Amino acid sequence: MSPGPATPGDALAATAGFRADGADATPPADVSTPHPTGTRARVGRPRPDHATDPKAPHPTGEHPARPPAPHTRPHSSTSRRPSAPTRRFLARATLLSAALSMAGAVLGLGRDQVLAHLFGAGAQSDAFLVAWTVPEMASTLLIEDGMAFVLVPAFSLALARRAAHGPGSPDPVRALVAASLPRLCLALAGAAALLAAGAPLLVSLLAPGLSDPSLAVSCTRLTATCVLSFGLAGYCSAALRAHRSYLAPGAIYIAYNIAIITTMFALGARWGVRAAALGVALGGCLMAAVQAPSLWRRIARRPEPAAPAPASPYEGDGGRTVALGLVCAVLLFALCRQSQVLIERFLAAGLPAGAISHLNYAQKVAQLPMSLSMMVCVVTFPVVARAIAEGDTRRAGERVERDLALMACLVLLGAAVVVAGAPQIVQLLFQRGAFTAQDTAATAAVMRVYALGLLGQTLVGALVRSYFSTGRTTWFPLASMGAGALATAGIGLWAVDPWGARGIAAANAAGITLTALLLLLGLGPRAVPVRVRLVVAELSRPVRAAVCATVAGLVCARQFDSPAACVAACCLSVTAVFVLLAWVLDAAGARSLLLPVAHSVRSSVTRKLRHGR
Repeated sequence: MSPGPATPGDALAATAGFRADGADATPPADVSTPHPTGTRARVGRPRPDHATDPKAPHPTGEHPARPPAPHTRPHSSTSRRPSAPTRRFLARATLLSAALSMAGAVLGLGRDQVLAHLFGAGAQSDAFLVAWTVPEMASTLLIEDGMAFVLVPAFSLALARRAAHGPGSPDPVRALVAASLPRLCLALAGAAALLAAGAPLLVSLLAPGLSDPSLAVSCTRLTATCVLSFGLAGYCSAALRAHRSYLAPGAIYIAYNIAIITTMFALGARWGVRAAALGVALGGCLMAAVQAPSLWRRIARRPEPAAPAPASPYEGDGGRTVALGLVCAVLLFALCRQSQVLIERFLAAGLPAGAISHLNYAQKVAQLPMSLSMMVCVVTFPVVARAIAEGDTRRAGERVERDLALMACLVLLGAAVVVAGAPQIVQLLFQRGAFTAQDTAATAAVMRVYALGLLGQTLVGALVRSYFSTGRTTWFPLASMGAGALATAGIGLWAVDPWGARGIAAANAAGITLTALLLLLGLGPRAVPVRVRLVVAELSRPVRAAVCATVAGLVCARQFDSPAACVAACCLSVTAVFVLLAWVLDAAGARSLLLPVAHSVRSSVTRKLRHGR
């Protein structure tokens, strides 16, 4: 049978670099060594393997024999790496995660709209947003970064050991759960109790100039419960993603935001902004509840081993699956990263009422493109961790390179839309009820500045995974994030007086961009091997496309008076210009990605015309 036309899902899957049979699409080659000609292949493009294919022409006219790269297994037409997912699976998982993330982001936007409508941008919303610092930090530490960086590699290694052991041997996955989950619950419950008891001190430290600290204390005591619930949710998410299950982890923010919105509408008139804090507490419980059944089913059953898995070169922790040093490095990095929000709140507390709210609304909208682009990394991080657990550093390095190029394109496209249409976007989303036109202007100005740091935010989230996925204890990410936090604090102190909230946003963008540069330049033996110069060259392509697309969006947005029409024109013009330039520059392999889509559309139209006859 002849193969059918490519589908759009296959086109996205082509960026994953895996053949449909589950093996790598790219030939085995050591990514840490240059090409024989002194040049390197571009990110996301298959390279001919002259060692494994004697018929492939060599640039020098010779056919030198080259041994396989270290820690890799030879490919054959009959052998299949059991842990390598098919490209179709990666495409579907990415699309599913992106769809669920977008649904959660839309509901999060609706949550912020309800908060702005009911409480505006004043003393009440500022008090809640100070209490909101607790779930923000808990989300970073326990769901998005900290827990994932530690547990995804740990569960990946346990799954690799499970595949290598016989059915009668002890299950490494169950042993990991038994050793880690009870202790984690006890520690998180104690931390939640301490936060609730020390809420007055916490509020005075976070926002010493707050106009209504007692309201912030009440809200903080309610949101402190999310330390335990978010920890359980993050544990389940990491374990399920290591099992390559993405439905339940992707739905947690949908359940979370529904709980907050419902509680605000039901109790907002009686409890005021405390209803939003209660919604956070209830939403955290739902986040854990929606994942627990799915995780229990996967832990309870034990599949037959597919093939023996090789010993990992990174099992140098004395037999412990999760090293204490690694846990400390990850948690301190996540805390240091979240300190940027603390610096913002501290500096904005001395500004007029509403400044914290303006920063919050601007950040939430500006970070939507980053959240969407991070879904690529969320799906492929378990793939990188499993490859490292099996010793296949080449596959892990190429995976990281493709992710960086694709994520940069996605986030820069969104950043161009945010910068070009910021006033109209904020007006369309928030300007109603207690949210005034002055709030719209202030939020839009801050949002444009925030957008300048979106690429840095995305790169930090992607690059740090290449450091922690190896399972080794490394302090370089913490040092890089510390340098970025110091830059944020220093620039913020200097810029807050002349520029207010915009100066704080600029400090945030500068600090996170510095961290991204340090993480990128520091890639080497301490992380997954990535060709830094090649990655930098690839990132420059979508940056150029985004600058031109932003100019086009600014021009088109000025042609309409209606906010909805302005936003629509801005999105269409920015997307058209960006896609065109991405095609011309071949950013992230855009040509190889879009050609199958065009072929699929053309084939579908041709079939319809034939049937119409």
